[in-house]
Amino acid sequence: MTAPKRTVLRLRRLAAALIALACAGTATACSGGDDRPRVVVTTNILGDITQEIVGDEAEVTVLMKPNADPHSFGLSAVQAAQLERADLVVFNGLGLEENVLRHVQAAREAGAATFEAGKAVDPLTFQAHDEGGPEEEAGQPDPHFWTDPDRVRKAAGLIAEQVAEHVDGVDDKAIHANAERYDDQLADLTAWMDKAFDRIPEQRRALVTNHHVFGYLADRFGFRVIGAVIPSGTTLASPSSSDLRSLTRAMREAGVQTVFADSSQPKRLAEVLRTELGGRVRVVELYSESLTTKGEGADTYLRMMRANTTAMTDGLTGA
Repeated sequence: MTAPKRTVLRLRRLAAALIALACAGTATACSGGDDRPRVVVTTNILGDITQEIVGDEAEVTVLMKPNADPHSFGLSAVQAAQLERADLVVFNGLGLEENVLRHVQAAREAGAATFEAGKAVDPLTFQAHDEGGPEEEAGQPDPHFWTDPDRVRKAAGLIAEQVAEHVDGVDDKAIHANAERYDDQLADLTAWMDKAFDRIPEQRRALVTNHHVFGYLADRFGFRVIGAVIPSGTTLASPSSSDLRSLTRAMREAGVQTVFADSSQPKRLAEVLRTELGGRVRVVELYSESLTTKGEGADTYLRMMRANTTAMTDGLTGA
């Protein structure tokens, strides 16, 4: 870390300490007494990964609530202030958190270190329409890298390096030990997914989803992306009648009868396809862009990926 950045961080901590001192012994609604260094994460998927790396070495604040949509969630004034007071901000980037990126930029200008995970893990680009991708976004980076656990392994290792470099007061050995333990768990996840997907015959490895979110998974595990109900990499778009006709035609040609719909999004559009194809379509929910609340089945990244793998395997084998 450069000397000027260390100075900024120390001044920020001194200010926080003075605020805490001013609050002591009063009944005012001041922030909690946790004086550990602060890591702020935008999305809850990255938040879970970062918490596994950081452990108890720093306070990890996750801005996106469970079951939320990363493309559309926004920040309160308090959350925006938390970003600017962070020692390190971890964000997905590549345009995913569309309403939050300006706050990340403000935090960077205020002196916080920032890490764009998506940009650092060899991102894929959206493919052209005739390859199952969003035509208007062809060639643009795909932000949904977490559907490939190998890229998450890379991201987790880089987050550990960022924490060790930019967050004063943490035990570097503890950070790297946490990273190694989590890396082993991610390696086990990849091996388990490989074995599970082996059950799906090659001709059935065809994906139709609510929007284009599984390009990385398709690339890693040998699936074909037939298309999406919303022909875009963001949930903020909407399909036209011609888009739906093109998709239903592609599904008939490929013999696809399963549509995977994100659990955080309404299934109405996927149900439209069921009507278009005469009720022969099965709609299967996946946890593709957000973790759930605790105990709901996908409250960690590891559980989310295992739940999705099971659902996809069952949906494509007719189990």
